[in-house]
Amino acid sequence: MITILGAGLGGLILSRILHIHGVDVRIFESDTSASARHQGGMLDMHVESGQAALRAAGLYDEFRVIVLEEGDASRVLDKTGRVHFSEAGNGLRPEVDRGALRAMLIASLPEGIIHWGHRATGVSASASADGSYVIAFANDRLVKADVLIGADGAWSKVRPLLADVEPVYAGLSFVEARLTEASFRFPAQAEAVGKGMMAALSDRKGILAHREPGDVLCSYAAFEAPVEWSTGDWSNGGRLREDVLARFNDWHPSLVDLIASEAPLIARPLYALPVGHRWERRPGLTLIGDAAHLMSPFAGEGANLAMLDGAELAQAIIAHGEDVEAALASYEAAMLPRSEDAAAQSAAGLDMCFNDQAPRPLVDFFQSMRSGMEA
Repeated sequence: MITILGAGLGGLILSRILHIHGVDVRIFESDTSASARHQGGMLDMHVESGQAALRAAGLYDEFRVIVLEEGDASRVLDKTGRVHFSEAGNGLRPEVDRGALRAMLIASLPEGIIHWGHRATGVSASASADGSYVIAFANDRLVKADVLIGADGAWSKVRPLLADVEPVYAGLSFVEARLTEASFRFPAQAEAVGKGMMAALSDRKGILAHREPGDVLCSYAAFEAPVEWSTGDWSNGGRLREDVLARFNDWHPSLVDLIASEAPLIARPLYALPVGHRWERRPGLTLIGDAAHLMSPFAGEGANLAMLDGAELAQAIIAHGEDVEAALASYEAAMLPRSEDAAAQSAAGLDMCFNDQAPRPLVDFFQSMRSGMEA
């Protein structure tokens, strides 16, 4: 029995592939149901990672059905609303709604594999001599696991058994806003965003937005702020709105209104694990996704790597049969250097977007990418 903590994209891909190959698997998830909360915005699925994982799970065709057509278009603006770069999508990295993708993965599993409403409060080594682990849940349930996979995100309860490291505030915070019926109610904002992704960058700040299915715009105000801001009490939505709007008081109204036109706003400080962190092998235990390599979103790698982690770990377990320890070691040998490279790219991407020359560095990057593809 393989026990997975967390029903995010990585844990679900892992579970799906194990299940279709006849491996006993179970997931414990803190959400009370599949629809308990909004799952986040759009994801661009990379050929070599997210798409490869979906193919391994036998779900690629189903995935293509829920792709947002032309959602991979991109635009780069400055704070005045001037467009510095615009490109239609080419379909190589199709955009998909995270919630729709997760729902598709959940539907691919039989009833009973996911145990909802199980928020882990701690994980410890079992008192027995069999090398197992015990998961304690907020509902007072204790579960024993012989093989435990931590797919439980940034603040993983499994990670402390492997690594003495915690996420560090990246110095940048997001504030999320959503506009519904955008084409009719907010035409200027819909035009600014275009059909896919828009990044407006100036003064070491940004207003980032993307189009979602159902004529929804999801936007983020991004700015540097001290750690005290990131840990502040923003339960008063009006105070949060005032704080954010004051930071963008000289930006074009079509951009500011992406975050001012509709409540509520949600504060989302960015955290990351140190680039290149490692851990020693511990029998019966490993990590995937953000639990293993939390990074900034500025390379688009987080969800893609989580899914690739899940797929490769499942394939290693299947290939090694009864020798689960060899499977875990094989998986980590490939995953750790791969995630280090991606985390370094993500850190560089953050620096490229938030500097005194922005948006020029991002424009140069996109133009070099386009030139490389044309060559």
